[in-house]
Amino acid sequence: MARHIYDCPMRWSDMDAFGHVNNVVFLRYLEEARIDFMFTQAAEAGAGEFAGGSVVARHEIEYKRPLVHRPAPVTVETWVTKIGGASLTVSYQIKDTHDDGTETVYVTASTVVVPYNLAEGRPRRISPVERQFLSRFMDEAPAAAVAAA
Repeated sequence: MARHIYDCPMRWSDMDAFGHVNNVVFLRYLEEARIDFMFTQAAEAGAGEFAGGSVVARHEIEYKRPLVHRPAPVTVETWVTKIGGASLTVSYQIKDTHDDGTETVYVTASTVVVPYNLAEGRPRRISPVERQFLSRFMDEAPAAAVAAA
């Protein structure tokens, strides 16, 4: 199973008064990775319809460890756990992989995304080309199960 890997830059302003990345900022990291996956990577694979519109229907996020600012980016792994007729579920891990192969997972999360026709103001079906692209990143395991493994 393939994973989309996004190296997310960290900004000094991402930290809150407690000296770690604010919980809301983690959602921005997920958004950056999802946009890179569904807009940039999908368009390069010939499935650019996602860039025409989509809405977030649901987020689930589990905070595992605090993350503090540093110059190096943090890794956001993205994959697909469900493809429906007019929605999909994207799962994520925000993490660091160390030289010895161990990982520090800061967040596991999932997002339900609904493709949306902006001109008509309503959800739309996932196209066969989009489905083919998403299928390359399909994994049945939810983010929490992957993190526990």
